[in-house]
This record gives sequence, structure tokens and C-alpha cells, in this order.
Amino acid sequence: MDSVKHKLIKFRNSKAFTPLLALIFLFIFNFFYIDGFFQIEIKDGRLFGYLIDILNRGAPLMIIAIGMTLVIATEGIDLSVGAVVAIAGAVAASLIGGEMQITPAGEIVYETVTTVPVAVLAALVVAAVFGMWNGFLVSSLKIPAIVATLILMVAGRGVAQLITKGQIITIYYEPYFVIGQGYLLGIPVAIFIVAAVLLIVGLLMRKTALGLFIESIGSNDVASRYIGIKEKQIKFIVYIFSAICAAIAGLIITSNVKAADANNAGLWMELDAILSVVMGGNSLQGGKFSIVSSVIGALVVQTLTTTVYAAGITPEVNLVIKGFVVLIIVILKSDIFKEKLNLLVQRGDRV
Repeated sequence: MDSVKHKLIKFRNSKAFTPLLALIFLFIFNFFYIDGFFQIEIKDGRLFGYLIDILNRGAPLMIIAIGMTLVIATEGIDLSVGAVVAIAGAVAASLIGGEMQITPAGEIVYETVTTVPVAVLAALVVAAVFGMWNGFLVSSLKIPAIVATLILMVAGRGVAQLITKGQIITIYYEPYFVIGQGYLLGIPVAIFIVAAVLLIVGLLMRKTALGLFIESIGSNDVASRYIGIKEKQIKFIVYIFSAICAAIAGLIITSNVKAADANNAGLWMELDAILSVVMGGNSLQGGKFSIVSSVIGALVVQTLTTTVYAAGITPEVNLVIKGFVVLIIVILKSDIFKEKLNLLVQRGDRV
């Protein structure tokens, strides 16, 4: 009995407790108010349903949240991920091209500038360069992260518009659609991409010293520097990784909508990513972090969005609801609330 109680207390104090509680609450609400929310159908060998849509549509946010978690763990912030999403999508779409042509025989063919692997690699490399820019400003020039990444947040979307020449680039090349619309074993490919990123990062953080270095820098960067941890290099790396995660999300989004829209792609995704990380129990002051909890937080944000749309509520209300959620999270994380909660728990144990 004591062992079970100890495990419950440990789970209650874990970072995953709050986002899981929120996710369960949303599921209970949808069970009663959204018809067929838990229903999953198989059509043409593919899984369909609200739950699959949440995982599929939430894939870009989950990937960005993974990168954002590492940045926040170093006591930083990356406001430029939305702009990098637009840049990566613009680069890939420009290289893929894909003009639809009709041959004299009446056949429809699609002309492309380059292959999908080359376009994907180019998008990732360009994103990594912008990540280096953020990392350089933060680690070497010591510019506050919120200011350094704000520069790219504003200028980056302008760069994306320059790449697309202010136009929406439509993609016709079908092999590119596999990234965002493809299915493998009946499951969306985007979900497998999230799983791969999560697995790779999880192994790097827990099977190497990198995770400990990041937590150490976030807890006390000065002390970390004195004990030999290369603080500048670690911060430089996490901003590059955050940009690469944003690029992967940009590829999924452009593949899903079959177009690159520099104005709207990734718009305000940085705020959703930060909300996901905070909802996952990770502190904005850096230190210990949980990538899995951030992914669960992203699922909460996407479930909330899906619930609003499924309930027939206007999209504008979604922003108000997110603001209300942020308010609740801030209250739950306040020292005064935690003290009162601990007092109630102690009184309950006495009774």
C-alpha cells in the first residue's frame, strides 16, 4: 500500500502530471459533447478519426516543442521558429517547383527543378544556418535570447517572402506529398517522423552527457563554465537543433497543404510551442526538463484546437481559450498556489 502511495506521490510531482491531467479532462469533455470523438475507422487501409487527426495535425507542433524544450532548458527562448517554418517551406517548394504540363497526347506531367531528398536537405541546411545565427547572437554576443530570436522572427518571414517573391507557391509533385499526407501501415507518416525525432533526441539526452550539460547550463551557466562545460557550444547547438526541428515541421506543413505560404505558414507557432513546453511542466527559468512532457503538452494544445473546431466554435475563440489556459498554468505554477496545495495535502494526510 505504501509502495502504491509512494508511486502516486511521485507521479503527482512529475512534469507529466499536469499535461496528462489536462489531456484526460479534454478527452472526457469530448466523450460527452463530441459525437464519435473516439471512433477510428479504416478506409482504404488507412486509419481515420479525431484521434488520428490530432496526432497528424499536431505533428509539426510536437516536433517544434521538442526543439523548444532544449532551448528553454538552457534558460533561453526561440521566437523565430515560426519564421523558420516559413523559410524551410519556401526553400523546399522553390526547389521542388512542380509545374503542371499537358503533353500533346493529353497526358498530365509534372516538371520539377530537383528531387525531393535534395529539396529536403536544402531546407534543413538553410534552417541550420539561421539556427547558427541565433546561436551566435545568444552564445557569443550575449544578446538576450528573446531579443536575438525576435530579430529573425521579424526578418525571417521577410526572407521567406523574398524566396517566394510574395506569392503562394503551389506544389504539384506528388512524391513530396508523402511527408505530410502519406501513410505507412495505415498510420500517417508525420507521426513516424515525430516518433523518430523523439527517439533520437531522447537517446542523445539520456544516453549521453549532453542532457546533463543542458540542465547544468540552465540551472547555473556561470558554475557550469567553471567546471569545464563548454556553455557557448551547448547553447549554439540547441539553437541549431531548434531551427532544424522548425524546418522539419515546415516540410510537413507545406507537404500537407501542397503549397508554401510565406505569410501564414508557421504563424504564431512559436507561442503554441512555448505553451506546450510550459504546459509540460518545464520551467522557463531553465534547468531540468522533460521532452516527453512537452510532447504531451503539444497534444493538449492540438486537442484543444480540434475540440474548438469540432464543437462548431469560431476559430477566433480558440485564441481566447488558449489565453485562459495560459492563465490557469501560471496560477498553478505560482509559489503561493503550490504552498496552499501542499498545506491541503498535509492536512489530508493528518486526517
